[in-house]
Amino acid sequence: MLAVGTMSEFYKIPLVLTPQPEGGYTVTSPDLPEMCTEGDTVDEALENVRDALKAVVETYEDLGRQLPASLRQDPHDAAIRFDYLIAAA
Repeated sequence: MLAVGTMSEFYKIPLVLTPQPEGGYTVTSPDLPEMCTEGDTVDEALENVRDALKAVVETYEDLGRQLPASLRQDPHDAAIRFDYLIAAA
């Protein structure tokens, strides 16, 4: 899971990083199938998630749809717990 803050909203989204044969990674989410991004490295792919999520949020707004309520995270309610991939040098 990755907690991503966009504008004044926070979302907790499960992510799937898939290595590509030509190199790099594709990032998707089983809970938000419209979201897809990529990067040459894991760090770059994860950095691109914020922009991909912003595009999905805007698309949902344009279509008059609501994101699944389970994805919304109130940063003031309680501690935010999430998994994050970190490479140790």
